Amino acid sequence: MEEIVRIDSITQYNAMRGMTTKHPLVAVIDISKAQPIPAKSFNFGLYAVGLKELNSAQLRYGRSHYDYQEGSLVFVAPGQVLGVEPGVEPLTPKGWVLLFHPDLINGTPLGKHIQDYSFFSYDVSEALHLSDKEKSIVIDCFSKIEYELDQNIDKHSKGLIASNIELLLNYCIRFYDRQFITRDNANKGILERFEYLLNGYFSSDKPQNEGLPSVAYCAEALHLSPNYFGDLVKKETGRSAQEYIQSKVIDIAKERVFDKGKSVSEIAYELGFKYPQHFTRLFKQKAGVTPNDYRMMN
Repeated sequence: MEEIVRIDSITQYNAMRGMTTKHPLVAVIDISKAQPIPAKSFNFGLYAVGLKELNSAQLRYGRSHYDYQEGSLVFVAPGQVLGVEPGVEPLTPKGWVLLFHPDLINGTPLGKHIQDYSFFSYDVSEALHLSDKEKSIVIDCFSKIEYELDQNIDKHSKGLIASNIELLLNYCIRFYDRQFITRDNANKGILERFEYLLNGYFSSDKPQNEGLPSVAYCAEALHLSPNYFGDLVKKETGRSAQEYIQSKVIDIAKERVFDKGKSVSEIAYELGFKYPQHFTRLFKQKAGVTPNDYRMMN
């Protein structure tokens, strides 16, 4: 079994890259000045935001190619495992990495809502691809954090560094929103595949055997991370992926309720509900009436 190296501290990461530690909880690294990462798998105990500048070849995003060649951002949260393939050379050594320990943001406004930045749980293939203007803003944020690291640590350091990290992450939310919009055609293709997936699921015996389809199941079937998939559905439809699935279930249920040869309980089990009362509760929530009342109305 392959050994997984645990990276728990900024000092440990800096030592691996041959860099000096300026602050025990945060680092900004110019990749062109750092030693290459060894070809191993690493379990990060740190947050990381990596800007890789790609000056040749198209970027690959999922199974499609896109023309955002200026640079891409990848996000890593504590507990995630990343591997470096042996014998694979990077296209270019240019780029930046921001790393910070969870302890840095404890007690700060950022620490209270770091979980809201869902892109930390996106797959690497769902990276944020930047325009030139966006890249300059990201680099400026890195530079402001690096400036603070070059000062003597004082009572203001933690707040200023955390605020600049938060500013960077807020810009990334804006840039991801732009990316969802500019890739609208690709996103609609995913929604069509999502709809096709749900139709196929409820036309099979999977509901009886496996229950209702989860967001994680649908995301995996579409080769997306659950968080990215959920954010995409929300931005495209205004509904969460879970709400979308529930609405689909009720649409199908409305058709099946017309079959008076089956009881409401039988329909509930066919759709993947373990308990008919859960089906009745959801149906009333979405349709405004119980399944039996809906049946009597039509």
